[in-house]
Amino acid sequence: MLALAESADLSLARINLRGAELELDPSGALLWPDEQLMVVADLHLEKGSAFARRGQMLPPYDTLDTLKRLSAVVALHQPRMVIALGDSLHDRWAGERMADPLRDEIRRIQSGRTFVWIAGNHDPLPHDLGGEGTAVLALGPLLFRHEPEEGPAPGEVCGHLHPAARVVMRGRGVRRRCFVTDGSRMILPAFGAYAGGLSVSDPAIGRLFPARRFTAHLLGAGRTYGMPASACL
Repeated sequence: MLALAESADLSLARINLRGAELELDPSGALLWPDEQLMVVADLHLEKGSAFARRGQMLPPYDTLDTLKRLSAVVALHQPRMVIALGDSLHDRWAGERMADPLRDEIRRIQSGRTFVWIAGNHDPLPHDLGGEGTAVLALGPLLFRHEPEEGPAPGEVCGHLHPAARVVMRGRGVRRRCFVTDGSRMILPAFGAYAGGLSVSDPAIGRLFPARRFTAHLLGAGRTYGMPASACL
């Protein structure tokens, strides 16, 4: 299993993925300090408005909430590059439904840095929200894509599955979104307000980590909590 160490500010856990030293922000963003890179997955912008079109009324503030949190973590870490790992838009019409002030906020987040949209199954490229678009992106020992490959995939960093873990802490059951990694591949938690979560015990996640050899890093208030697979219910 991975050894969990705390970074100097006591809030970011550090892991080594195929030789890349990464940090896990409790917002759900992945940081690669040596490359001044930040990665987020599954923003699902305009999911609320998509449900409203089908008559399922949810509070219409999910895009605003997600972009506020993204803006805050970008302002905190000041990355040179941001990668959004697909399903950034909930569907191919989300950009058309998005209000102009929200589109402006995306451009403010992009200002002064490279912003890369990875194509997802909900949002095939292209769209008109600025930045660059690609299906996959290779940087050093890491490969960034939306959906995980079947079988071994050393250096893969992906989203799509919205991992979440349930553990018992201080006698209480706690369920949180989480990063999942075995030191060879990494699945990011969904960043979107309405994105939800799939249990790390689900076969869709389990088959990617033979013999359940992984660590789930649960998102908490101000820090992440590394838990071995055996502690995840």
